[in-house]
Amino acid sequence: MQTTLKSPVFFAGTGLHTGRPVRVSVHPASAEYGIWFRRTDVADRNPMIPARWDAVTNTDLNTRISNDDGVSVSTIEHLMAALAGCGVYNALVEIDGPEVPLLDGSSAQFVSAILARGIRQLDAPVRAIRVLRTVAVTDNGARVSLEPAPGLEIDFEINFSDAAIGHQVKRLNMANGAFVRELCDSRTFCRTADIDAMRDRGLIAGASLTSAVVVDGDRVVTPGGLRHSDEPVRHKMLDALGDLALAGAPILGRYVGQRAGHAMTNSLLRALFADPGAYEIIECDAAIAARLPGAGLRRTDSARIAA
Repeated sequence: MQTTLKSPVFFAGTGLHTGRPVRVSVHPASAEYGIWFRRTDVADRNPMIPARWDAVTNTDLNTRISNDDGVSVSTIEHLMAALAGCGVYNALVEIDGPEVPLLDGSSAQFVSAILARGIRQLDAPVRAIRVLRTVAVTDNGARVSLEPAPGLEIDFEINFSDAAIGHQVKRLNMANGAFVRELCDSRTFCRTADIDAMRDRGLIAGASLTSAVVVDGDRVVTPGGLRHSDEPVRHKMLDALGDLALAGAPILGRYVGQRAGHAMTNSLLRALFADPGAYEIIECDAAIAARLPGAGLRRTDSARIAA
């Protein structure tokens, strides 16, 4: 069955780029609504923005969606991952600024609040996007693909010169709450030199050592170190789930990313939907629905989150 929240969820934090306070509330929605964002601070233009792959207008550092009036919301990927990972298919996200707060750089706080509120089933079947043949995108040595699989799997590989990150590989079947248990508390990461360069360009006024894992060569600068020895690749998988959620329905397929990011995942969705023979929309029976991310989660599962 399709799902939504039992009651609204509220968040407050600081925008990564503007450094300004921002408030977010996620509200229940009816079946077939999907995920929409509404800018509550916009009165002179259409404030509604669909959380959809074809509304993505920028993927530099994060994912931004926009409507035809130019109203946008950025840094949506961690919240989208939380909704997808908890199996929430319908919601209205109200926000009083242009970017979702980064919080601790992961999806943990979003997930904890969603599970605490609870998820309600709706009287409508879930439809999923089943991948029928492999679709791939390559760019300058990076590659991302979607391959046929019975449920959503994510396979990711990264390779950084910094010894604190290095070469990391991880593969997960996203069924049975794997996102909540394995990925949702993994934070975004960057190098000290990247932070200095981005601050010089005025891109990250709201960043701090509490909102990301910062590395410098073989050192983890962020107090407390890593939550997982392979936290960086886990976060890349978290980002991938959030960007794949913009497909508009759960995906049944294996996502493979090698040095990929927001831009390539969005390009992959565009390539998939440009090829009608590469996918089909199916109505999920009980067996398929049981393999979807978020199926079988309980409120007590939030106790497993590190953040």
